[in-house]
Amino acid sequence: MKYRKLGKAGVKVSEISLGSWLTYGNSVEKDRAIRTIHKAYDLGINSFDTANVYAKGEAEKIVGEALNEYPRDSYVLATKVFGSMGEGPNDKGLSRKHIYEQIHQSLKRLNHDYVDIYYAHRFDPNVPLEETLRTFEDLLRQGKVLYIGVSEWTAAQIVEGLRVQDEFLLSHMVVNQPVYNLFDRYIEESIVPVIRDNGMGLIVFSPLAQGLLTGKYRKGEPLPEGSRAADPKTQDFIKNMLTDENLDKVEKLIEVARDLDITMAQLALAWILHQPGITSALIGASKPEQVEENVGAVKVELSERDLEKIAAIMED
Repeated sequence: MKYRKLGKAGVKVSEISLGSWLTYGNSVEKDRAIRTIHKAYDLGINSFDTANVYAKGEAEKIVGEALNEYPRDSYVLATKVFGSMGEGPNDKGLSRKHIYEQIHQSLKRLNHDYVDIYYAHRFDPNVPLEETLRTFEDLLRQGKVLYIGVSEWTAAQIVEGLRVQDEFLLSHMVVNQPVYNLFDRYIEESIVPVIRDNGMGLIVFSPLAQGLLTGKYRKGEPLPEGSRAADPKTQDFIKNMLTDENLDKVEKLIEVARDLDITMAQLALAWILHQPGITSALIGASKPEQVEENVGAVKVELSERDLEKIAAIMED
């Protein structure tokens, strides 16, 4: 495994991180989920990600239980706040009340004293940024959180957040977690420059485009049994991506991977790790073998010619 600094922050995270969205506590049974987390740790992954809303807290319980077998200082644990956790008027968002209550509930589910990274899972236009960021600052000072980050904020929202933190002498957010893969590159135009200019890290999710970039979905073939697209609980996240145009590109990418003697998933992940500003690719694995395959991407060196081939395929 290789490790990169989280922007200009002192902490280092593995180039491959393991997440728990749509998997642990949901479509993956507990024992297999824990074995998958343990395999990731054994392979050198030290960056683990979850959120309070994943399976309504069940993912946090599984991640916490699996990681509690290891020394606390040997991994970087992240969770998030924003999404709805109940029916009440204060059960979602980034108000002081919701953040304060959710960090304690998350820590209880995780069975941890603190989390390394606490993310604002989305931007909340209904709460003043000062209120949100002062609350995060309080959690930093209390030692319940070591670093703060944001997920899926626009470039303008990140810039305004940093301005507010400067104005009130608050600690800066250190990481952004957006979606990023060969089919979804919206961050390159405005977000990556803002992140790099302000010394933040980028831990990107959905690097395999919900499984489209694994090569498991092929044009003219039935959906693989047990796949995300075949599962009624998760198929909405992938089905709109399974277009003929996208599947044609996947076929060409598979040929590039074959020429390099690597898997399609390793090609997609290696491409991400070769992009400017990227700290880590956040995978979602449902079994240990997937983690083992994905970790192989850190050893892949793509030449300029390889990158040009990939670019030509995606621009076609």
